[in-house]
Amino acid sequence: MNKLNPIRAVSSLMALCLSTFLFASGAHAQALPDAVAKSKVIKVAVNSIYPPMEYKDPESGDLVGFDIDLGNAIAKELGVKMDWQESAFEQLLPSLATGRVDMILSGMSDVPGRRDTADFLDYLNSGAQFYILASRANEIRQAPDLCGKSVGTSRSTSFPADTAAWSAQNCEAAGKPAVTVSGTEDTSAARMQLKQGRIAAGVQGSETLPYAMKLEPNTYKPIGEPFATSPEGIAFAKSNSKLRDAVHGALNKLIANGTYAAIVAKWNLQSSAVKQVTLNAAASK
Repeated sequence: MNKLNPIRAVSSLMALCLSTFLFASGAHAQALPDAVAKSKVIKVAVNSIYPPMEYKDPESGDLVGFDIDLGNAIAKELGVKMDWQESAFEQLLPSLATGRVDMILSGMSDVPGRRDTADFLDYLNSGAQFYILASRANEIRQAPDLCGKSVGTSRSTSFPADTAAWSAQNCEAAGKPAVTVSGTEDTSAARMQLKQGRIAAGVQGSETLPYAMKLEPNTYKPIGEPFATSPEGIAFAKSNSKLRDAVHGALNKLIANGTYAAIVAKWNLQSSAVKQVTLNAAASK
């Protein structure tokens, strides 16, 4: 029996490893749009004022949050890097439509009106949640107690429309005065107005309210269950199905290998986690 030459064996092993690496790299490149495969960069729009989803660390100034960790994990799976481009919320979809960015990963709700120009990979559950000052818990015990009162929420979200729809169904339809919806600059502005007594309650995403309550213990109290639910999705231009499908595949792998669950646990979002990623899921509900 012939003995295997050690040098030849090592060379063969190195060649095998190299071919495996090249095959894997080629798989990434084939799955991605040509421009991304060439640059190894995905340009991502983000509005960094929505903790714990995305925000600036007050000490380091770094961009941090659940979406940031998830996006970077997606990039690693695809063999690319994320170029996070901060933007005002109202400019997120326009920047996608003009091609300035490749996708949006910024706690954006997948609602029907946004699907005219974008596809969404839904990766987290969310809901509109009423909350009040804990000091008013004896006065406002349940959501219908808000009829005739002023409720504040970020005007750049779907929550003002959700709140008005809830009011029509639960207040006006019952012969009670409507909720007055007060649009604010963002969720932190709504909380400030609540503490100033300018509004009776606020509405915030069910996935972000626990974080605000943790920062200010014994200050806020949720009222009832989320009254309008919609998944949060990663947005892609309708014309960019190749990138959408590549990211979808990466997300499926992150769920399968436990990375998604680990990131969810890090940011205490277990109650909002999904078991599988869906495309434009709200359209089928």
